[in-house]
Amino acid sequence: MIVNQPVVEPLLKPQFNLSIQAVLAHAANISEFASKNATNIDQPGAFPIAEFQHIAAAGLLAAPLDRSLGGLGLGIEASTTLDLLKLLKTIGRGNLAVGRIYEGHVNALQLIQSFGAPAQIEAYAADARDLHKIFGVWNAEASDGVKIIPLANGQYRLEGCKTFASGSGYVERPFVNGTLPDGRWQMCIVPMDEVATVSDPAWWQPSGMRATASYKVDFGGVELAASALIGQPDDYYRQPWLTAGVVRFAAVQLGGAEALLDETRQFLHSLGRTQDPYQEERLGKMAIAIESGNLWLQGAAEVIADYAPIFAGSPMVSNAESEKLVAYTNMVRSAIEQICIDVMQLCERSVGTRGLLPPTQIERIIRDLTLYLRQPAFDAALANVGQYTLTQTDPVQRLWRDD
Repeated sequence: MIVNQPVVEPLLKPQFNLSIQAVLAHAANISEFASKNATNIDQPGAFPIAEFQHIAAAGLLAAPLDRSLGGLGLGIEASTTLDLLKLLKTIGRGNLAVGRIYEGHVNALQLIQSFGAPAQIEAYAADARDLHKIFGVWNAEASDGVKIIPLANGQYRLEGCKTFASGSGYVERPFVNGTLPDGRWQMCIVPMDEVATVSDPAWWQPSGMRATASYKVDFGGVELAASALIGQPDDYYRQPWLTAGVVRFAAVQLGGAEALLDETRQFLHSLGRTQDPYQEERLGKMAIAIESGNLWLQGAAEVIADYAPIFAGSPMVSNAESEKLVAYTNMVRSAIEQICIDVMQLCERSVGTRGLLPPTQIERIIRDLTLYLRQPAFDAALANVGQYTLTQTDPVQRLWRDD
C-alpha cells in the first residue's frame, strides 16, 4: 500500500522567471528541510510529498526545460551543466531518496527535449511547467518486461511490468520503455493519472532508499496514442546521450557523501572527540575525497560544455568526440562511486557502533547511499575507460582536453 502522509504547505509560493542563482538558493533551503524530514519518511511505501511540493513551488520542476519553454536550460543547455550538478548534489545532500526521484525528472525532460517532436516537447513542457507533473524514467525490468504492441487503430497496447519504478503512485509522467514486435527498444511516456495500472508495493522492501516507493508496476492493458512514443526505436541506447547522463546521479551520490562528512563532524563534536589524531586523519581523508568529487563534477561539466552547445549534442549531427565523452563520463561515475565508498568506510570507523545505531542520520544515509551506488554495469563502465585510453595515441595531457 501507499503510506498516507499529511499535505504540507510549500515553503514558497510558485515562482516564475527565476534565475539559476535563485534556484540554487531555494534548493539549499529544500535540502535543509529534506534532511530534517528524512527520518519521518524512512519507510517502505512513503514518498517525499512535502519535499516535492517545495520543489514545484521553487520552480525546480520547470528548471530543466529550455529557456524558450520557460525553464532555465538545466540539463539541456551544456553551458549550465555545472549548475545542474550543483543543484542535484544539493538535493542529494538533504535526502538521497529525493535526489534520486528529482534526477529521474531531469533525465526524462532531457530525453524529451533531445528526441521528442516539437509538439511533444511543447506538451510535456507544459505538464512540468504549468501542471507541476513529476516525470521519471522507468527502464528496469525482469523477464516479464514491457512489450509495446501496435494496434490496427493506430494505438499501442502495453503488456508486462517494470521494476524499480521510483515514485510509484506519485510520478505522473514516467518513461515506460519497452520492446516492439521486431525486438527494438521504444521510448514512451505513460500518463499515470489517466490510465489503470497495478503496483506491487510488497516487491519493494529495501534496506535503503525506502522513501522512493520503487515498486513493481504492471502495465498490462494500457493503451497509448502514437504521440506517447518518443523518438525512434533504439534512440534510448544512442551514445553519448545514454552514458553522459551518469554524471547526474553521480552528483546526487556525492551529495550523500557530503552529508556523511557533516554528520560525522557533528557526532564527534557531540562526544568531544575532535582532538584525537586518528579522527583528524580520517576527517582529513574524507575532506580530500569530497573535494576530489567536486573537481570531478567540474571536469564533467567542462567536457560536456566543450562537446556541444546542447547536452550530448544533436541526434541529427555526428560528433567525432562521442567516444571521449562517453569514456570521460564513465570515469566520473566510477571515481565518485569509489569516493562515496571511501567516505562511508571512514565515517563508520570514526563514529563506531554508537554512531551507526538509529536514530542517527548516519545510519540512514549509509543505507541509502549503499543501495543507490549499485547502478548497473559498473564493470563495463570502468572497462570502457580503459578501452578508450588504450586506443588513443595522444599524450596523456591531451587525452581528455586539448591543452
